[in-house]
Amino acid sequence: MPVRAPRICGCGLRVASGERCPCERRRKAEADARRPTARERGYDSKWDTERAAYLKTHPRCQRCPAPATVVDHVVPHKGDMKLFWSRSNWQPLCRICHDRWKQSQERRATP
Repeated sequence: MPVRAPRICGCGLRVASGERCPCERRRKAEADARRPTARERGYDSKWDTERAAYLKTHPRCQRCPAPATVVDHVVPHKGDMKLFWSRSNWQPLCRICHDRWKQSQERRATP
């Protein structure tokens, strides 16, 4: 089976296919350390209650026929609590659609 060629990171290091450069791991760790916790971002017990109620009325994933397990914000709220609590901005997704499709879509949209 062919192996993909290594790539050159922005820092100049040669990185094997599928691996992360040490500088990328460091940047991610630093960003994670600065990020507020989920509870600090509004995902508290009130959210847990509203999420459960929403999933009860919207049991199927918006993208596939799987059971929905995640309430996703269509437009990322980025701390805007009015947008965070707007049910018209919510969509039911299964974990796979959320983690693959939605997250890759958001990564592409970020400059």
